[in-house]
Amino acid sequence: MPTPKNDTAEHLYGLIANEEDARVCTDIPEEACREVPRNFFLILASNVLTKLGDLLISPKTVLAWLLSAIGAPALVAWLVPIRESGSMIPQMVIGAWVRRKPVRKWFWTLGSFGQAASVVAMAASVWFMEGYAAGSGIIAALIVFSLARGFCSVSMKDVQGKCIPKTRRGRLSGLASTIGGTATVILTALLFWDRGDPTIGFYSVLLLLAAALWIIAGFLFAGVEEYNGETSGGGNALAEAFSSLSLLRDDVPFRKFVVTRALLLCSALASPYFVVLAQKESDIGWMLGIFLLASSLASSLSASFWGWAADVSSRRVMIRGGAMASGICLVVGATAMVFGTTIGSIWFYPIAFFVLSIAHAGVRLGRKTYLVDMAGGNKRTDYTAVSNTVIGLLLLATGGLTALISMISETAVILLLGLMGLAGTLSAVRLKEVTDT
Repeated sequence: MPTPKNDTAEHLYGLIANEEDARVCTDIPEEACREVPRNFFLILASNVLTKLGDLLISPKTVLAWLLSAIGAPALVAWLVPIRESGSMIPQMVIGAWVRRKPVRKWFWTLGSFGQAASVVAMAASVWFMEGYAAGSGIIAALIVFSLARGFCSVSMKDVQGKCIPKTRRGRLSGLASTIGGTATVILTALLFWDRGDPTIGFYSVLLLLAAALWIIAGFLFAGVEEYNGETSGGGNALAEAFSSLSLLRDDVPFRKFVVTRALLLCSALASPYFVVLAQKESDIGWMLGIFLLASSLASSLSASFWGWAADVSSRRVMIRGGAMASGICLVVGATAMVFGTTIGSIWFYPIAFFVLSIAHAGVRLGRKTYLVDMAGGNKRTDYTAVSNTVIGLLLLATGGLTALISMISETAVILLLGLMGLAGTLSAVRLKEVTDT
């Protein structure tokens, strides 16, 4: 007999998922289908908490400020590449290990605890060390953080694919982004409302708060009811990892998806250059808060829309998000090229950044849902690991190229990324539909 708590979860899930079609669980086992409402909210809560944690240790804001404040500004350039690529590049090895286990939620839980420990190490570095010693401690902890995040990235898509049915995964991700984005708006207001420069102690407390969020998220995710899935291999994880690269050669739909995802990196890579141009327009202190608020609002306002749309067609979500990202990059680049970087309005770049953030939310949610829906069984883990590893390497290469071009002109970088996004949009048009409606 269902408990009142289970009845509440099922009722709320029915409202969110509009559960009317009994055939919605055709791609997951019947026993897993019975646990969907409870698992839905456990995964949702875990995602929301980690999104809040991400805000509190954002390399573009908090960690960058910390490195400058402790006297290690030269290390700022390493934050974003390590944060993004460090969690992606090892994923072929991680994926080969994860896929040999029938239950994979524990990898996400341990990854969450690992991220918490890394953030505590960052706070300790700031509190007990100074200068480049403290900065090096933060960088070292960030490397461990990124590796732990790699376990979460690989296992999340697989657990979600086993526990949440198709046509409900997009709205789960979208709802998590909406709630997380709304919460970050509140946190942003608290951080920047009528406050001078926060002390190192204040930011150390924020880091410890972020660590607590990851610990709670880990315990929540451990409660997910996951049934045994496919396993394969027993050989060397590294050998299996490199053998899985054959997917790029033999699996044409997957290869097309990886090419599309690589070209749509423009939505992520262009953001810092919008901020750079805005700083040239105006360097007032609250401008950083405006950009952080714009990012949070974009996520909270658009993610659920993108999520519901992805359940209808994740391919079309990638097309729309890519077109938006490409369009705003080309508009900003052309405007800066014709009128110069100082166009006379402090709101132009924040508004453009807001539009780009909405586009990036669509690209990100669309490609995540597409990847989960296009594969089943162990292919889902292999697809995630291979695509993330390849994208991590391409991210480093593209980041290095844009860094060199930016020494000449930030405007040229934005225009190049706009053209790259246009190519990615056209590539997404050629992808096949994978969503069953």
